[in-house]
Amino acid sequence: MAKLKLSGKELRKIGYPEGPVISVAITVMEQYYKHHSSADALALLEKVLQDPEAFSGDEQLSRIAEKLIVVESSEIALLASPMDYAVYGKEFIEDGAIRQMDYAMRLPVTAAGALMPDAHQGYGLPIGGVLAVRGAVIPYGVGVDIGCRMCLSILDIPAAQLEKNASVFKRELIAGTVFGAGATWKSSLEDEVLSHPAFSEIGLLKHLHAKAAAQLSTSGSGNHFVEWGIVEVNDLPGVMPGLYLGLLSHSGSRGLGAQIAGHYTKVAREVCVLPREVQHLAWLELSSSEGAEYWMAMNLAGDYAAACHHHIHQRLIKAVGAELLGRVENHHNFAWKETHNGEELIVHRKGATPAGAGVLGVIPGSMTAPGFIVRGRGAAASLDSAAHGAGRQMSRSKATQSFTASGLSKLLGEQKVKLIGGGLDEAPGAYKDIFAVMAAQTSLVDVVGSFYPKIVRMADGSGPRED
Repeated sequence: MAKLKLSGKELRKIGYPEGPVISVAITVMEQYYKHHSSADALALLEKVLQDPEAFSGDEQLSRIAEKLIVVESSEIALLASPMDYAVYGKEFIEDGAIRQMDYAMRLPVTAAGALMPDAHQGYGLPIGGVLAVRGAVIPYGVGVDIGCRMCLSILDIPAAQLEKNASVFKRELIAGTVFGAGATWKSSLEDEVLSHPAFSEIGLLKHLHAKAAAQLSTSGSGNHFVEWGIVEVNDLPGVMPGLYLGLLSHSGSRGLGAQIAGHYTKVAREVCVLPREVQHLAWLELSSSEGAEYWMAMNLAGDYAAACHHHIHQRLIKAVGAELLGRVENHHNFAWKETHNGEELIVHRKGATPAGAGVLGVIPGSMTAPGFIVRGRGAAASLDSAAHGAGRQMSRSKATQSFTASGLSKLLGEQKVKLIGGGLDEAPGAYKDIFAVMAAQTSLVDVVGSFYPKIVRMADGSGPRED
């Protein structure tokens, strides 16, 4: 007998309201009533809808009933003024980002925060914002591209070979990568992340499994990239100091993460009613079913993003006949359970790099500016965090209006960088000076190596991103 499968459309048709109850109802029915026919399951759901109080004592159906029982809610009040927080490189951070961080520091669940030197205005929490809260998670504090991350592979091929055999590296980079919104890989791949229990336990994710499988090992649009370059290692465990060929990638959890972010942000705004100015900072209590679901889904998206990078790197490393000497990688759109000042907190890093004492990470520059391998110093004021890149200094539309294709081509030629794809919205001038950003965070990280991009692949058309 086929297992039960329900859709939100079917539940809305019988009168279920838009909101978290639909996801909860589908999950409960498909998990505990999977041998019911669709008609019987919908009939039972209709009974719960008509008299939810009658099912408040039922072990399973009470989870649906409690979402249907209307409880009057009022807007949650903010603190009168923002809590103090550290700002790094304040002189080149726009007022809008400061204002957004001030609002975040007025949330009643906030425990601490910090703003990184690459910060710029986003939605809810600014990109470059670090926010620690008690017992809750903020979907937009993580961001739309959950698990967006850096991955750097250091290879055994001499650095000089990159210029000598540039045509080979360019060819394999084109053949081994796919970019863009909705992009899928050429054939199906296997990975343990596709067997993650969240895909079977959360109704939303059941319907995203096929998309996740198809997009595994691909990259998004906007500022996502895969590039060959030269790595200069100064002090890295397991790798002798010197120059090496490197492969660096930047991307996240693709359509899977975007769907998770959109769904749970909507749920959070329904259960956590905040003033208009901070609606995007609505949170989910971790003790709630919605909070637990989001936490599981977020971690799945993070694992999925890592798997995408690893498949790309494995494919390209094999294509050029290299061996892996070392790897440095990190998320910069995520939330972690961490202890600060003796208290367990949920630390959101939206466009910020984990920089606990001894923790390695990668902070990229632009397509013509170097990136840096860093070792965290564990600065308490930054909540063990650092910048995640140079950070934008102008919007995508302004960049498109400010730069020309010929000017970008000339700059790339001067820097001996080959660009495949990309757009004027990603022109190096759209970003802050990475050296100024790094100078503003010497108390947060130590530089232990550098990466110089040489052959860069990006999406042909750039779309809006928030990472």
